[in-house]
Parts: sequence; C-alpha cells; structure tokens
Amino acid sequence: MNNTLFPMSQHYFTSMASANTHRIAYTHWGDPTNPKVLICVHGLTRNSRDFDSLAATLASHYRVICPDMVGRGQSDWLSHPEQYTAEVYLADMLALLKHLNLSQVDWLGTSMGGLIGMILAAQPQPLIRRLILNDIGPFIPKEGLIPLVQRLTQSPPQFMALSEAEQFFRLVHSQFGPLTDSQWQHLTQHGTQLHEDGYYCLAYDPKIAHTFQSAADSDMDLWSTWKMIRCPVLLLHGEQSIFLSRTTIAQMQKTHPQLKVVTFPGIGHAPALMAEEQINLIQEWLLTVNR
Repeated sequence: MNNTLFPMSQHYFTSMASANTHRIAYTHWGDPTNPKVLICVHGLTRNSRDFDSLAATLASHYRVICPDMVGRGQSDWLSHPEQYTAEVYLADMLALLKHLNLSQVDWLGTSMGGLIGMILAAQPQPLIRRLILNDIGPFIPKEGLIPLVQRLTQSPPQFMALSEAEQFFRLVHSQFGPLTDSQWQHLTQHGTQLHEDGYYCLAYDPKIAHTFQSAADSDMDLWSTWKMIRCPVLLLHGEQSIFLSRTTIAQMQKTHPQLKVVTFPGIGHAPALMAEEQINLIQEWLLTVNR
C-alpha cells in the first residue's frame, strides 16, 4: 500500500462521557476503508503524536487511530478536575469506537493506555482482538506511583524556548530509552504548547493529577480484570521499569497462556516505541499472531 495516498490527518469528535461534553482529537493513518484497525493510546501525560513513527510504518497494513485523551494534546481540558477518571477515559474510548463505527479492533496501550485496553479486552463481548501492553500490567506497586504523583503535583514548568523544554524532556523521560536528537525534538514539539503569554508549557492539563493524589497510598490491583482477558497479548517490558516487575510478569504468564513477553534492556518506563527494532517487532507480532 502506498502511504502517500493516505497521509496522516487530524480529526475531532465530541464525547459526552462526563457532565460536560468535550472534544477529543485523534490522528488517522492509512486507508480509511481498511478493515484492520489498530488503536494506539498513550500514557498519562503524553499524547497521540508519540506514535507517529510506529503509525507511519504500520499504516501499510493497518488503519491506525491515535487519540489524545481528554486533557492532553489537542483534546479539550475538563472544567472539573475530579472528572479525570478511568471511567471517563474508558467512556471516551468507547465513544471513539462508536464514532468510527468499529466493532472490533487491535489495541496498543502505553501505561495508562494499556490499562484502558485491559479493561476493554476483559469485557464479556470484547472489542479487542489482539492487545499490546507497553510496560504495564495488572499490578502497579505504590512505590512506582509515588514519584509519578510527586511530579504531577509540582508547579507546572514554563519554558522560554523549545530548547529548554527539550532538556526537561530528556531528563524526565530518560527511561524512554536511547533516542536520537530528532526524536527528542519530536517529543518536545508535540509535548509542549505555546502559551498566550509567550512561554511554552506542557501539553496537558496539570489538573489530571487531581484523582491521582490519593492513588499512591496503595497498590493498583487489576488482577481480576487480567484473568478475564482471552485474546492474544504482547507485553513489552522495560528492563528497568518501576511499574512492571518480573514477579508481576511471571504471574501474568501463569494466568494467560497466549502472553508473549519481550524485554528491552537498558530501558525503564516506558519504551518510546520509536526505535526501528521495536516497531518491527510490533509489526511482526500483529501480522503473524493468531486472532
């Protein structure tokens, strides 16, 4: 398939998943008539453009849809911070599938996006045929959540130049793995927004931290959800991850015979999925694994 015939495009739809309707943005890659659809959902503070390299490659075989979760990227911010909940995120994704008239898809989720994917895959009539989890599982120890919550509840940084923002991203997201200068620039460009006062800020609503302020008090346990998943699963693991331990992976393997695990050495939470090796691995699994 010639991808130049179907370049990346930006789209929007209106979701009514909370008390206030809000607009959700998403990027679209590939042939819009292709019945093979992959949904890619980013992590807590990230956005859809994290998947540009992956989507550009997979668009030869898939129609790839990458949404900005509410409060991130080009999607609306919610007026009430208490509405940034898993229930709203899940409802937004169900609304996206309805908007696109999709009854079954493949799903790739990084961190938060993977948690949403697990919940959807565990439904009695699952919407997900194949699931890719990027450095996330059904158990997150509170020791992993504490530094995340601490960072989210700090005063949002401001940058007078994109070069300053890039240094921030290189530090905060150093666990993404070894990226090229152009890849860091890409993450910075799409991970920031120009404020009306002339400085650059992060491309997410700082209030997304509201519902996480109590999350670090206890472990996050979704084992009951994991046990309901029947579709094939590819688990991508950052060797140095504080979110996904080898103990959790071993337990996941015991309860899910169709689980394939790939560990990336020297990487933490979470692999950026921008390296050619990572992209090729994902593509091969999607094209060869049984449905």
